[in-house]
Amino acid sequence: MQKTASPRPTRTVEADPMASLAGLLREWLPRQRWFAGKDRPVTDLSLLSMTELFPGCLHLLVHAGHSAVPAPGGTPPAGDCYQLLIGVRQHLSPRLGRALIGRAEEGPLAGLTVFDALQDPRSAQLLLERLRHPGPSGPLRFEADPSVTVPAGLVPRVLDAEQSNSSLVYGDAFILKLFRRIQPGVNPDLEVPGALAEQGCRRVPAPVAWFRTTHPREATLGVLQPFLRDASDGWTLALDALASGGDFTAEARQLGRATAEVHLALASAFPSRGLGENGRTAAAMTERLENAAHFVPALQPYVPGLRTAFGALAACDPGPPAQRIHGDLHLGQVLRAGREWFVIDFEGEPSRPLAERRAVHSPVRDIAGMLRSFDYAARQRRPWRPEWARRCREAYCAGYADRAGWDPRKKHGLLRAYETDRAVYEVLYEARHRPDWLPVPMAAIERLAVRGA
Repeated sequence: MQKTASPRPTRTVEADPMASLAGLLREWLPRQRWFAGKDRPVTDLSLLSMTELFPGCLHLLVHAGHSAVPAPGGTPPAGDCYQLLIGVRQHLSPRLGRALIGRAEEGPLAGLTVFDALQDPRSAQLLLERLRHPGPSGPLRFEADPSVTVPAGLVPRVLDAEQSNSSLVYGDAFILKLFRRIQPGVNPDLEVPGALAEQGCRRVPAPVAWFRTTHPREATLGVLQPFLRDASDGWTLALDALASGGDFTAEARQLGRATAEVHLALASAFPSRGLGENGRTAAAMTERLENAAHFVPALQPYVPGLRTAFGALAACDPGPPAQRIHGDLHLGQVLRAGREWFVIDFEGEPSRPLAERRAVHSPVRDIAGMLRSFDYAARQRRPWRPEWARRCREAYCAGYADRAGWDPRKKHGLLRAYETDRAVYEVLYEARHRPDWLPVPMAAIERLAVRGA
């Protein structure tokens, strides 16, 4: 293959680039699918870390603040830390038009074109090379499983599916997930698949390579895993079944068995003697409900009815022991290849603190997430088919009971509370990210509030 000269910026960036980038990023960030603060104006941007990965590509950790009022006691201002890969060039080729962030008018990058480097095939290939050759790069640490060989020259492509992070597929052989919203600590999407691989669990693709930062605090930045190229995600399969009028109960039952197998492997990989503390769990659910109602006024009329579901939880039996779980299980987080189901994306709900996502919880929480997902799928077509969702829910729980040895349907109070908590989370998520989808969880809220009352 003939090699061409690599495009380079006219200068090396050594000073803080935010003088050039702040104005551009304030406009660009809120338009990104993975940006969590769409409903809050970005009032300040500050640089936490900068590494020049290679000429023309800057790795940045940026704090996006959402309050102009200083936090009391010297605590960090409200906001989030985001991982950005910024490309800088004199000119951008037309094929990279969608990657454009803007042209810097001042600061150390003045006169250069700024773009999202993940959209650039050359930058994506160079990023893979860093993962293929482990070692440090400033505060960044690239690491890999020495037993797995990743070939050179794999052609990259950006995965366009809606998600809270960014993913690159290399040669239909590997997929690199870059976490956009960064929190200190080990990300479960690295920790859990690695531990399950040691347990011999084949339902979860094992990590091949990963990278992290040591500054300003230790945090996971990205994970490379095998890509199941012939697989279809559960969401697509469910919608196809709905469109064709086909039945999905057999698939739902098998998915329930797969979920139970993953839960059993998680219990072995992360031994825990924790028991469900329903009183504390109910209090946390109630607090999340009240916070969500503060941000989404449409939720407020249903708060009294929903609160009764959480109050009833405190009187329920503890249920199955608390353990490590998936944390954000739904049809988009499972893949079917051949006759087998695989579970992916163990990051959990990105809006929740990392410590909470790594904590033990009732496995009923995962089950409730999948049951809500069947309802989401059923509402994608008109007329709505509640019986389709009901049959899938029954089949999923039956499959889970076959493998786990206990039936979620017999934990009625637990299941109702966790499903309500999930619906409240969905309302807040859709209000912030996809307002057009808000009627879907609101329909469940109305049902659950009446049932709770």
